[in-house]
Amino acid sequence: MTFRQFAFNNVLRNKRTYAAYFLSSAFSVLVFFVYAVFAFHPGLSGGSLQSSVAQGMHLAEGIIYVFSFFFVLYSMSAFLKSRKKEFGLLMMQGMTSFQLRLMVFLENILIGFFATLSGIGVGLISAKLILMIAENLLELDETLPFYLPIEAVLLTFGAFMLLFMTISIFTVMIIRSKGLIELIRGSDKPKPEPRASVLLSLLAVLLLGVGYGVALCVRGVLVVAAMIPVTIVVIIATYFLFSQLSVYLVRFLRNRRHLFWRRTNMLLFSDLSYRMKDNARMFFIVAILSTVAFSAIGTLVGFKSMTTNMFLLENPYAFEYTTSSLASETVEEHLGLIEQTLEAEGIGYRRLSGVIRLQPLADADEAVHVIGLSEFNALAAAAGQQTVELRDHEALMLQYANALTAGLDEEVHQLQLSGSDSVVELDVIGVRESYLLPIYSKAFVLPDHLIGSLQEPQRTTSFYAYDVKEWRGTREAGKQLSEVLPRSAEYSFLALAHELHLLNQGFGAILFVGFFIGAVFFVAAGSFLYFRLYTDLDEDKRKFKAIMKLGLTDGELSSVITKQLAILFLVPIGVATVHGAVALTALQHMFSYSLVKESAIVLGSFVLVQLIYFLLIRVRYIRQVRGA
Repeated sequence: MTFRQFAFNNVLRNKRTYAAYFLSSAFSVLVFFVYAVFAFHPGLSGGSLQSSVAQGMHLAEGIIYVFSFFFVLYSMSAFLKSRKKEFGLLMMQGMTSFQLRLMVFLENILIGFFATLSGIGVGLISAKLILMIAENLLELDETLPFYLPIEAVLLTFGAFMLLFMTISIFTVMIIRSKGLIELIRGSDKPKPEPRASVLLSLLAVLLLGVGYGVALCVRGVLVVAAMIPVTIVVIIATYFLFSQLSVYLVRFLRNRRHLFWRRTNMLLFSDLSYRMKDNARMFFIVAILSTVAFSAIGTLVGFKSMTTNMFLLENPYAFEYTTSSLASETVEEHLGLIEQTLEAEGIGYRRLSGVIRLQPLADADEAVHVIGLSEFNALAAAAGQQTVELRDHEALMLQYANALTAGLDEEVHQLQLSGSDSVVELDVIGVRESYLLPIYSKAFVLPDHLIGSLQEPQRTTSFYAYDVKEWRGTREAGKQLSEVLPRSAEYSFLALAHELHLLNQGFGAILFVGFFIGAVFFVAAGSFLYFRLYTDLDEDKRKFKAIMKLGLTDGELSSVITKQLAILFLVPIGVATVHGAVALTALQHMFSYSLVKESAIVLGSFVLVQLIYFLLIRVRYIRQVRGA
């Protein structure tokens, strides 16, 4: 048997340990390759949106590649720790230090090579399916045909082989620093009693309370100012939470004799403080990674929901045409073109119109926008909003306000406008948020008979709206009209279904990038837990085999292991869920827009996946411990 065959057989013999590492690495390669396929796709090389999608894919590749480096490095260090005793025995049998390092180097290169090939292979097999999913998610107007992604294959293979080569060199350096005695003793070295600092435990609670309190109390632009300091405080608090506070709480529970002596709690708590201390760094990494995944995807989903809903709220009509400078003949020509296109497509419509006048105030060098009552009520009724009733010399103030503005102005009680003969005084009966008019400031609704008594307006804006019952079916007509009536300085035209389609395309690209990056982070978090769990498998086998000789039943064994695994898997995810919920709540406060539904969907989905992962691992782990 050659030395290379020996290294290959070593990988096969440790396939249980290397399985998670191999699959997680292959998944990282797969995601990187998927982004490369899109980044080099000829169908995404033209157009501003397509170009931005390709650039986003390249950016995602860079993020995944950098993260994969640290992920693989951590994974290898975990495996090397679990194989200390094996390395010590090999050196006792005559293996030189150089041969040991060469064996580990070859093993890692071998796993990296096949993980890279597997990721690329699965990517090629599922490429067409992924392209079809992306077409629907990105809502692309043209299909993305399958092509042979030579550039993507070469980039992925070269990048990850370089990554695994670099990681292999790092692992060789780690092994080189270990002495024979330390390797032989492996994980049998006695562990000191875990100790926790009361001061640092209290500091964790204090920092977490301050971070959460500031994040939940600030509003508006202050959320942005508080983001970095709050993030730093919460990260520090999270580390102390796992390294100090968790150990302190376990010791506190151990001292509660009525709890410690109950059923199998002695087995659980006796080992729990060691596990919490040993896994503190891993818990911290998993919690932070999961929080990043929660927050990133939750933010993207929340932004899409907020932007889409605001767009629909502020544009209640299927088509809008606005101008303040075109001649009436040109306006009628444009309106005729709109109506001709709608009739050709068999789209029923109702045309509404309004004239918005910029009227000077009587006692100031300022002017305000006004509109007649009947015109406003017709527009409001078509948009499904409440109409207005005004008495003589009464007015209603309209205020444009959304999640990005400061809200309603202070109420105005009197309005004095310059009339043709005298000052026109009006009582302002209230303020209402309104998105019906193409005016992004204050406007006033006046009785119709007062409009004619006002001074000549400084400027008039003609606004035409087309009310269509089934407006979502007007996308094609909107696309045609948008091409012949592009926005200009003299007029503006908006087709709701077409603009919404373009908006969804842009957000689809962002969600596509963000979802897979979040998925990589989440899979990595689960893999860290898996690696750590199987690092302690042999020790758990010996421990529970000895305890079962003293009378521990299979049911009690399952109960103890289930509780230990639940703490291992669910505690860091639980902390990350709380972190993510606070972060998304702060985002909600920033825009004064409810993201409860979106946050619940994102956080609930991740927690559900982790629960399923926990149940699958639990069944397999208990079976392996029993089979000792």
